[in-house]
Amino acid sequence: MTAPAPTGLFGPLREQLTEAAAAFAGSPDALAGILAGMVNDVDRALRERLEIFPVCHHSPASALAMARRLRARPPKVIYLELCEDLRPLLDELRNCRLPVAVQAFATELDGFPAEWSPLSVVAPVTEASAEYQAIAYALDTPGVELVLVDRSTDHVFQWTHRDDTGPEWGSGAPSSDEDAGLHGDAVGVEIGDLRPRFAELEAHLLHHGKVRHWSEWWDQYVERPLADADHDTYRQVMVLIGSLFRRLRPSRSARDERDEDRERYMWTRMRQHLAESGADPADCLYVCGAFHAASHVEQFGLDSTAPDFPISPRTGTRWRYGLIPSSHSAIEAQFGLAPGTVSIAAANWTAAVGRTRLTPYRLAGQRTEKKGRRSRSAAPVPAGPATDRLSGFLAAPPVLDELDEAELRGWCVDIVRLARRNGYLASTADAIAVFETSILLATMRNRARPTPYDFADAAVTCIEKDVVPGRRDVRRLCEILLGGDRVGQVGYDSLPPLARDVLDRLRPLGLDLERRTVQRALLDLRADPALAPCSDLLWMLRHLLPADAVRPIMGERRLGHRSEQESWDLALGRNQRALIELGYEGVTVEQVLEQRLRRAVRGPDATAARALAAVEDAIRLLDSPRLVDELGARAVELLAAERTVDDAPEVLRRIRRLLAHHRTTGPVLPAWCRTFVTTGYAHYCTLLPTAFVDESTGVRQVGAMLGFLFSMESLALSLGCDRTQLELAVAQAHPEAPAKLALLWAARHQLGLLPLARLREQCAELLANPLVVPAFPQYLSGFVHALEPVPGLAPFVVETMSSAFAGLPDPVLLPWLPTLITTLREHGPELVPLLVREAERTFPATLPALDAWSPPWAAAPTPSAASAPSPGTGPVHGLLVAYPEAVDAVAALLGCSGDWQPLADDGTSPDDGASVLLAAHPATAHAVAALLAD
Repeated sequence: MTAPAPTGLFGPLREQLTEAAAAFAGSPDALAGILAGMVNDVDRALRERLEIFPVCHHSPASALAMARRLRARPPKVIYLELCEDLRPLLDELRNCRLPVAVQAFATELDGFPAEWSPLSVVAPVTEASAEYQAIAYALDTPGVELVLVDRSTDHVFQWTHRDDTGPEWGSGAPSSDEDAGLHGDAVGVEIGDLRPRFAELEAHLLHHGKVRHWSEWWDQYVERPLADADHDTYRQVMVLIGSLFRRLRPSRSARDERDEDRERYMWTRMRQHLAESGADPADCLYVCGAFHAASHVEQFGLDSTAPDFPISPRTGTRWRYGLIPSSHSAIEAQFGLAPGTVSIAAANWTAAVGRTRLTPYRLAGQRTEKKGRRSRSAAPVPAGPATDRLSGFLAAPPVLDELDEAELRGWCVDIVRLARRNGYLASTADAIAVFETSILLATMRNRARPTPYDFADAAVTCIEKDVVPGRRDVRRLCEILLGGDRVGQVGYDSLPPLARDVLDRLRPLGLDLERRTVQRALLDLRADPALAPCSDLLWMLRHLLPADAVRPIMGERRLGHRSEQESWDLALGRNQRALIELGYEGVTVEQVLEQRLRRAVRGPDATAARALAAVEDAIRLLDSPRLVDELGARAVELLAAERTVDDAPEVLRRIRRLLAHHRTTGPVLPAWCRTFVTTGYAHYCTLLPTAFVDESTGVRQVGAMLGFLFSMESLALSLGCDRTQLELAVAQAHPEAPAKLALLWAARHQLGLLPLARLREQCAELLANPLVVPAFPQYLSGFVHALEPVPGLAPFVVETMSSAFAGLPDPVLLPWLPTLITTLREHGPELVPLLVREAERTFPATLPALDAWSPPWAAAPTPSAASAPSPGTGPVHGLLVAYPEAVDAVAALLGCSGDWQPLADDGTSPDDGASVLLAAHPATAHAVAALLAD
């Protein structure tokens, strides 16, 4: 590129740079083209009829220059680089304490991929920013119009994709500070992103500037020189910097194209507004980032003949708008700034305002409003052609600030005091060392006055040593000392209706819920029943807000139970952002909760277990029978559509709890409960054979399926199900895994197909087989899971385990003992307590009793039938024969019909099953006879 002829306002400067480039590079081509192009960009921006005011985001120098410009020559129209649909929210800033962020939020997407939900855009606003000065001036000055001209929040996502890695999606590293997450994963929109997009250039600047990060370089070489610069010098230098970073960048990327589209968008909007309003461009001011001030797009300038940029329509996504609290650390984390950058900028802003005696603009009635100092009259800003101030600024040596010893001494004393409070062994000697080291570091870095960055480095060097005793290190203490991590707050009048409703309904607690501290609320519902609505609301907020916002200390809310006394830790002020975003979803908490429960059961990842959880939440929190029936019907649909049984344990646990609740609170079960039982019975019977042989299905899931089938069997049969379906499902199951095989044996035993004696024999055969003994813990795991569907097997499992420990030799027992413990811990932790209780009931409680104790399963053999008395003889038989009326009455009561069978010659009934049973087990008859004899 060839430099143009040295004409115009910056002709001498352009000629001087071209000659310097030729002498430096040996050729006037590449470098000269870049330098001359930068001067051309400055000349082009200054010649524009619409005055362009370049800024850098959260820059005290930009804020000071803006305040001076507005007081010296007030404009009537301000065009601001900010999303145009955020304009109505700016009026609410007067009710807030800065910093806060203007937010657009959407959960119901139309035109964007569903996996992007929720979408959120935030634009942080701090007092030490040029945009806030412009906003405060425009809103409090009659006759001044503020127009936002940047793309809408909908276009932010139309032009951006989730796979982009630009800072627009938040490039900051995660911070451990809780206030750093106030913006969440929202997309950040800022004015004036002035940072080299060329990594080598940034590294070069940091190295030769003897600084650690970009924020320190900007503070030393741009902020401080421009803090007291006049209007023309400020504009020319800022445009020059924007042009430098624009020209020294790598090859074009998607972000560059998006930035140029933003510039076309903004110039198109400004042209349209000027045409509609008829405003004079001389009375207008265009506030944008310095990067955009050096734009090369064809729509640049009011005199451009290029057609307007075609703006695509917005999608059908419904956006909700509001203000959320922000903080210095949240801004730093989102935009990739060094920790402490915004706090130091705020401290520099306060010092500059005091030094220059300039009264900044603040919104009337704002909670941050302070008594302003007497304003020094601002220097008049010339309305005519600008003069060349850039040449003098670039050629002049840096202005050396005098050392403010009082300020530095105060910092050193305060940091030592703060360090001692946080556990450091700091003393007066350390304060002196920090003072001298700060001056030394500033001198080594070519600074006459130590900056906050020099002071922080000196404090870390002199105080921190090699041990950090507390949670905060010395650098964090310096940030607190220089301004702290200020956290903003949205005022009551600017909160959405839901948030105001929550604060109003919790007012009977007598707490200031807008404070950021954790407050304890005590509710005695028995002594003060009027607090019951507060309790209901707190339980709903517990379900909707983060865990630390509303935390119960005492009391619980479960099905059929409400505590009479409750204790809560409330931190709603600290979680104001979550409460505000909750207000974007509805007008009341009840409405939001109902919508979320419906979404939970209608979403693509909805399952029957989640639907039952939603039913339980609806009963506990809302007490809405209509909603419960709707969610329950959806649970039936989801259960019938499931093809896996992964959630069977949770389904069983929740449906048992819900059935118990409905049985105790109503005369009949709801229709959806009856349908769920019948559907689940048929569903699990169908999937049972496959689940037994499927390797991906665990033994816990199969046990839960059997638990559902056996525990719900009586209810299912009464509702019309067929038990034959379960018998066929068990008969078709042919598992090979030991645990599932044990489950099958338990199921067959429950169905009466496998007697306990035969089951005991099979286990004895397993223990007698040396090849099977190593896998016996897996059989025991299956029997433990069988306690869910067949709890009556608990004595048998204790017997089997005791027999194994008693009969197996140590060389066999010890190798699989660790496997047994780990298997039981992994597969049946909730069922092992059943075995422990059964063992406690079976075994003696004292050691002396253990010596004379014999296990029940090793009792004396059953007496022979010959020695046992005939069940057909004896006093009981004679009593029944002599007085049959009692037996007839009991039979009639039970609905049994029949006649007395004739007795045989020996006095017994022929083919009497009861006689056979009594002969096999005479102990029961003996006990009854002894009871009657007494």
